[in-house]
Amino acid sequence: MKPIKQFRRVGSRIPLRFTIWLYFVLFTVAVFALIWVFQIFFFEKFYEKMRIQSTAASMDSIAEIYNSADRQKNYETVLEILSDDEEKEKLYAAVKDTGDAEDLCVEVLDKYGREMMKKHVMGECIIHDRGINSGVLLNSIDDSENGVIIKKVKHPRNGSYMLVYGCALGDPKAPDGYLLLNAALVPVGATVKIIKSQLMTITIILIVLAFIISLYLSKRISAPIDRITKSAEILAKGDFNTKFDGRGYLEAKKLADTLTYAEKELSKVDTMQRDLIANVSHDLRTPLTMLKAYAEMIRDLSGDNPVKRNEHLEIIISETDRLALLVNDMLDLSKLESGKQKLNPTEFGISAKLGEIMDRFRGLSEKNGYHIHFTPDEERMVYCDVVKIEQVIYNLINNAINYTGEDKQVFVRQINTEDGVLVEVEDTGDGIEEDKIKLIFDKYYRSENHKREVVGTGLGLSIVKAVLKMHNYDYGVRSTLGKGSTFWFKISNLEKK
Repeated sequence: MKPIKQFRRVGSRIPLRFTIWLYFVLFTVAVFALIWVFQIFFFEKFYEKMRIQSTAASMDSIAEIYNSADRQKNYETVLEILSDDEEKEKLYAAVKDTGDAEDLCVEVLDKYGREMMKKHVMGECIIHDRGINSGVLLNSIDDSENGVIIKKVKHPRNGSYMLVYGCALGDPKAPDGYLLLNAALVPVGATVKIIKSQLMTITIILIVLAFIISLYLSKRISAPIDRITKSAEILAKGDFNTKFDGRGYLEAKKLADTLTYAEKELSKVDTMQRDLIANVSHDLRTPLTMLKAYAEMIRDLSGDNPVKRNEHLEIIISETDRLALLVNDMLDLSKLESGKQKLNPTEFGISAKLGEIMDRFRGLSEKNGYHIHFTPDEERMVYCDVVKIEQVIYNLINNAINYTGEDKQVFVRQINTEDGVLVEVEDTGDGIEEDKIKLIFDKYYRSENHKREVVGTGLGLSIVKAVLKMHNYDYGVRSTLGKGSTFWFKISNLEKK
């Protein structure tokens, strides 16, 4: 067998090891780039947004407690609610808990702007310390559409930025009171510098670790592929004894197992192909030798003797027929396997066709002592390629003649079934070993269990297989050692579709 050609795709010469390492490093760099973008450049915006959402939620929870009391008991002012010990306790608990939990300064005012309740958390609170005019805030609340305001203001003394929330208690158009919240916006500049310094250190350490780990992983992942590739290159040169080592991971092992199986199959094909070449060479050499020998005999000895000359010419014609049979079988099989031959189905009676074929074999039976027994069933019309089905039956009968026992008995049976017609051809030879049955239809295989010179090339059963596959018919063989074999196929097309 010629070495298998190696195909290389342009642009795919980058080593797998380098590709894995590069992807791993690029992934790591991309992850850290995202971390830098979100943690450094958008940190302040994220912080401010989250602080606003948290403060708004705290304001809503306190306002909801007041509004709930207002709806249930029809209080008209904050002072009236605070005169109810139960409601005062609820509101004070909400103010205190919110201030402690959220680091908020909270203040509850009546509708005249007088302080009724507060929770002081921060050292400098812009509301409690009157860093901002409360009257301005209350007017802003009254002027707002929904009775809620939010302002980002700068403390007049320390210069820090703070969030101021305010909302009307009760009806926004005629408030019973007001709720003010003050949340500090901690300067994030220094925080960003600290995070940036730490992030830089972590990034350098992790990129170095990623570099080392990726080198190790790429080497570990690519090592089985490298070993398998080297073995495949040896296999491509025609060495069918190479070993495929897929240790490392499951996919590599599966690939190695697949290539090992392919190696075994290629080895079988190579052996069978050599056997076929040897068989064909032998089949060619014998008739060619005979042709040359008898042609020389006609030239030198029997040219003037009509009886001898005719005898020698008959042998030459017979040997020429053997050569033609060999060439035709090889051409037929090549066309069938390449798909160049197409089916030409017609409708005919299978019982009549089998009887016609038996009549043609009658001369061989009488001349060489074979006994071909035909058991027909009722006539059944079938729809298939009559020429190719004839070829199948001829090859099966010839195969049975070649391998039948010393009694030279061959049995052909037609068995009608509900869904088709079963055709069986049985011989009384030595049979086929069970492990060889699966090879019997292979074009490179020829059984050794025969007692006479085999007529043909060993391609008959391969032609049978190709024709039946074209028709999509079931076929097979049953065999018992010492008792013979039965080859069968089933015609399933009974009428034109």
